[in-house]
Amino acid sequence: MELLKGFPLRRAFLAVMLNLLALSLSTTALLGSYWCTGTQKVPKPLCGKSKATKCIGVPMSSDAGASNVSSQEEVHYSWETGDDRFAFRYFHAGMWLSCEESMEGPEEKCRSFIELSPPAERGILWLSLGSEMLYISLLLISFILMMVEMLHTGNPVCGLKLNAFAAVSSVLSGLLGMVAHMMYTQVFQATVSLGPEDWRPHSWDYGWAYYMAWASFTCCMASAVTTLNTYTKTVLEFKRNHIKGYDGSFKDQPQHHQCFISSYYEPHAKPLHSVSEGVDFYSELQQKVLQREPELELDDVLGQTIGEDRC
Repeated sequence: MELLKGFPLRRAFLAVMLNLLALSLSTTALLGSYWCTGTQKVPKPLCGKSKATKCIGVPMSSDAGASNVSSQEEVHYSWETGDDRFAFRYFHAGMWLSCEESMEGPEEKCRSFIELSPPAERGILWLSLGSEMLYISLLLISFILMMVEMLHTGNPVCGLKLNAFAAVSSVLSGLLGMVAHMMYTQVFQATVSLGPEDWRPHSWDYGWAYYMAWASFTCCMASAVTTLNTYTKTVLEFKRNHIKGYDGSFKDQPQHHQCFISSYYEPHAKPLHSVSEGVDFYSELQQKVLQREPELELDDVLGQTIGEDRC
């Protein structure tokens, strides 16, 4: 019995931990710029004093005596190198920024992803950002409600209401998060095709922030299901106790259930008939039967008496 009594508390604690994990993952993914990663095909810069690798060497003309490169070798270099004249620089993009590897130094060059997206898709991108922020806000509200429900154990009725609101908030936040992730995917794919020429990736794939965002959505929905399960089981338990009766099940309930049941039944409880009241009832019934005509049946009198008693 002690193990069964601890199940609601364990489910509530599990829902809180899943909600907190979803909140942490979604916040990290929103602030990160690794939703999509890949490479961009760009021309190599000319070699110079500050750049000796990943660059194009410019041979001197054949007029210079110090040069060992013939004009035929220059033509051969131009036709045969092909992709050797291009470099594949690494880039990563998120909802806010897109950063590319710099070919001239170790630092990165970052640009606003909103400005890189096609004008026709910017409205969808803003909707995605708004939905993501609402997703995080509702997750935070759900987390606060569940914590208050766990810590505030004085009134079980209020606890049930907080539990229901937390479940609804978790479900709504999960739906908003799913829509936000799908809209961002659509905007990024459109930017790959219609974005600026100097940004379009040669190859790309989803990054760790994208998978973290979907993991956050999974944890959010798991938290919502757990919270709804706790609420449903508690309500069904109260209904079962109502069917079984007040006196028979009151002593077997946990303390918080006793508080709820007592507050629910006290205004509506009716005193049970005693044995003496039962004897008086059937004595009165017998007198009415004897006073009636012989053709009046006992069933009619019984039904009439019961009807008068109910009224």
